[in-house]
Amino acid sequence: MSPLNFTHILTQAVDELSESESYKGLFHQHKDGEPLPSAKVLYEIIELSRSILFPGYYGNSTINSRTVNYHIGVNIEKLFDLLSEQILAGLCFGTAEGKCNTCSDSKREEAARLAAKFISKLPVMRKILATDVEAAYNGDPAAESYGEVICCYPAIKAISNYRIAHELLELGVPLIPRIITEMAHSETGIDIHPGAKIGSHFTIDHGTGVVIGATSIIGNNVKLYQGVTLGAKSFPLDADGKPIKGIPRHPILEDNVIVYSNATILGRITIGKDATVGGNIWVTENVPAGAKIVQTKAKK
Repeated sequence: MSPLNFTHILTQAVDELSESESYKGLFHQHKDGEPLPSAKVLYEIIELSRSILFPGYYGNSTINSRTVNYHIGVNIEKLFDLLSEQILAGLCFGTAEGKCNTCSDSKREEAARLAAKFISKLPVMRKILATDVEAAYNGDPAAESYGEVICCYPAIKAISNYRIAHELLELGVPLIPRIITEMAHSETGIDIHPGAKIGSHFTIDHGTGVVIGATSIIGNNVKLYQGVTLGAKSFPLDADGKPIKGIPRHPILEDNVIVYSNATILGRITIGKDATVGGNIWVTENVPAGAKIVQTKAKK
């Protein structure tokens, strides 16, 4: 049958899909001169950041102590240019509809300032990521070296993306942080919202299926296993029946907490210092410091 016989069907589909009511809330109207966030460029930014944070493990593998300054300098310069443009795209995208006519010089200057501020945080970020690598190595008898942990463990990839994204979020950059953590989610199966607050020496063993919600607070020396959810129990609604955004609704895990596989911890509750939460259980109430919460056997 000739394709021409289907022209009216295709035309009708085009007309219906072009109706403003059909794409209400689903359409971003691009303005000339505005950059758009690019997943491809953000992936390059992550690779550059990893090569700076973990030199020799990511990026140029021939780097050595004599050339490290040169390689990091080149990567920092490239990172600054790419990140400035993506932050600018995020700022334009995050501006309320109709209030950003063009990406002005002042907005470009703000994007460059934020990119420089982010880069200034990389030394501190490396220090805390070093504690995460140490925690993963010490917490896994199968780990042969720090290098194996950095190269192979999905937790380090997800946590490094999170720490990069969290810093950008703290600087007030819209949209870009969430894209970065969702990239790690796709790569590793670990879903950490950039808004979560996570201390040092954090590790996730295996990692697949871990979910950490936006308002979660995690202390130092915390270990999670695969399938753990730090989620919200409910979503309070406003007078119009819409979810109230931004309120604390996820758990607080204090220092030295261990949560075993497939445990689900919901709501703004506190898991006290040195507590252990066993696998495959549902927790919706506070857990005292030092407590061990495990499944109980059913009585016959």
